Amino acid sequence: MQILNSILGYAADEPFDSQLHDLSHADKVEYLTILPEDTSRRRMKVITNKGTECAIALNRDQQLSDGAVLNISADRAIVVRLAQQKWLLLEAQNHAAALEVGYFIGNLHWKVEFEGERLKVALQGPLQTYLDRLELLIKAGKIRTLTEDD
Repeated sequence: MQILNSILGYAADEPFDSQLHDLSHADKVEYLTILPEDTSRRRMKVITNKGTECAIALNRDQQLSDGAVLNISADRAIVVRLAQQKWLLLEAQNHAAALEVGYFIGNLHWKVEFEGERLKVALQGPLQTYLDRLELLIKAGKIRTLTEDD
């Protein structure tokens, strides 16, 4: 198992960008794909896209992010890739409903972003879990769920 205990730098930074470019041509770059909600974790076991088992053990002052270089040598590099965040889009039917859903979601400590009058909830688990929690608000017609196309 490969022990990775620090972030050496980022893929876009010198000298890593040129080193990674050369290693990628030789198919020697391995990627650890992690979920957005795992970026704050300091310790975890993961497997690279090429099957290398890794144990990440970072100091408290470091945080994983897309492009973080965890290992680089003449033989190989290990770089973090962030999986794309999935979102639940919500639209409140009026201002009172917006306040109610905001209060409700805030108490659950869900991560959100605002997109105009829409609320985007970052999915950190199965979609159905979120829909189940919002069921009363949805059935009461206070909010509706949207798709990316709406």
